[in-house]
Amino acid sequence: MDTPGPSSGRFAWLVAHGYHHQIDAFFNRSGFQRRVMRHIESCRTAALGGHRDTCQSCGHVRISYNSCRDRHCPKCQSLKKAEWLEARRKRILPVHYFHVVFTLPDILNPVSLRNKRLCFNLLFEAAAETLLTIAGDKRHLGAQVGFSAILHTWGQKLQFHPHLHCVVSGGGLVPEGDRWVSTSKDFFLPVRVLGRLFRGKFLHALSKAFEEGKLLLEGSTAHLSARAAWRGLLRKLYRLDWVVYSKPPFGGPEHVFRYLGRYTHRVAISNNRLLSLADGKVQFRFKDYADSQKNKALTVNAPEFIRRFLLHVLPARFVRIRHYGLMGGRNVHTKLSRSRELLMLNAPQPAEPPRAPMDALGWSDRLLALTGVDVFACPLCGGRLVRSAISYLVPTLAILADTS
Repeated sequence: MDTPGPSSGRFAWLVAHGYHHQIDAFFNRSGFQRRVMRHIESCRTAALGGHRDTCQSCGHVRISYNSCRDRHCPKCQSLKKAEWLEARRKRILPVHYFHVVFTLPDILNPVSLRNKRLCFNLLFEAAAETLLTIAGDKRHLGAQVGFSAILHTWGQKLQFHPHLHCVVSGGGLVPEGDRWVSTSKDFFLPVRVLGRLFRGKFLHALSKAFEEGKLLLEGSTAHLSARAAWRGLLRKLYRLDWVVYSKPPFGGPEHVFRYLGRYTHRVAISNNRLLSLADGKVQFRFKDYADSQKNKALTVNAPEFIRRFLLHVLPARFVRIRHYGLMGGRNVHTKLSRSRELLMLNAPQPAEPPRAPMDALGWSDRLLALTGVDVFACPLCGGRLVRSAISYLVPTLAILADTS
C-alpha cells in the first residue's frame, strides 16, 4: 500500500502520481476541469512556493508550502469556512431551524451534467420559490421565512446526485411586518405539497429553456432534441414523486453553526475518507444509508475515481451558497432586523463579548480568532515560529532550506 505525502494530502498525491494522464477524455473542452486538477496536484508542494519558519526558543525549523486556494481542493477550505460562518453568525435568528433537502430525479442526470450552470440555477430558483410560496400561503404559515441554500452534487459513492441543503427558519415575518409567526418545533411544511410545487416549477422552467434552445443536448442526450422524445421525458418526470425531505429541527442557533460548518465548504470527498491506493485502485470510505448508515469501503480504478470526482467540478464562478427571504441581501437591514427586534422583545439575549474586527487582522490572526488554531506555535516547545524565508517559485525543498 502506498502512503500519501503529508503536505499535499492524499487526493493531491493520487493525482500527482501519474493517473491524470489517463483521463484526458473526461476533461471538458474549456479546460476548466484540467486547471482544477492542476491546482490540486500543486497544492502545498514546491510548485506553488513556500516558506521557512524558525522557532525563537528551540530553533526548530518548519518548511511548508503554499495552498492552491481552489474551492474544489479538500485541503483549502478551513479558513474560508470559518470566515463565512463568522459573517453568517450575525444573521442567525434566535429561533429553531429546519433542514430541508430538495433533490433532482436521477433520470435528469444526463441533461444536468451537460447543462450544469442552467440546471443548477433552476434548482436554486425552483426550491426558493417553492419554500417562499408555501410558507407565505395563509393556509400554512402565512409569513416570509429566511433560509440559506447550499448546493451539493455528490452522493456517498461520488455518483452525480444534485441536491440542495436548505437551512430554514422555523417561522417568519408576516407581510405587515408587525408580528413573527413560529412553526411547531416538530413540523415545518407538508413535504408532499413542497415536492409537487418544486416539480412543477423546475419542469416549467426547464421546458422553457428547451423551447428557447438553451439546452445542450448531445451524446447520450442527443435524441432528446426531437420534440417527441423531449415530451416523453417530461411525462416521465411529471409522473414521479420528487423528493423533498425535511429533517428534524435543530436545537437552537448554536446547532445551526455546527451544522453549517459540516455542509457549506465541503467538496465531493475529503482526504480522511481515502483509505488506500494500490495496484492502480483507490479505496475510500462511504456511508451506506440503505444499510443503517453503516460505514463501508468501496474500491474503484484510479481513473474511474478521478472521473467521478470531476463530475462535481462546478462551472467557473458559480455561486453554490445562496440566501433567500429574510436572509436575502436586500432584506438583511430591513425585514431581518425587524424580525430580530420582534423576537428579542420577549426573549432578550445576553450581550456577547466584543470581537476584534476581522478585516483588521492578518490571515493567521483571523484563523486563530475563528478556529483557535495558532499556526505560529512551535509544535515542539510551544514557542513562537518566525518566518525567516519566503520563496514564491521553489523548485525543490533543498533550495528553500538553504535560503537565509
